[in-house]
Amino acid sequence: MRPTTLRALKRAAELTRQNRLTEAVLIAEPVILAADSYEGDEILRWLADHVADFTGENHDDHDRCHGHDSPKEAT
Repeated sequence: MRPTTLRALKRAAELTRQNRLTEAVLIAEPVILAADSYEGDEILRWLADHVADFTGENHDDHDRCHGHDSPKEAT
């Protein structure tokens, strides 16, 4: 992923945590739309891996609050 794309996504996450969603979209949308298919795949993976960057939640806290257990090995 290009450094400029990553910076835009990180800034969008910061703005989203501050409840500035319109500004976040204005920053993230152009870089997402300009991405080729390879970078688009990287963006999707990054977004999936960084959901908490946008919500401000700790993933473990979210799971406990919503009754989800941590994944366990199959026995």
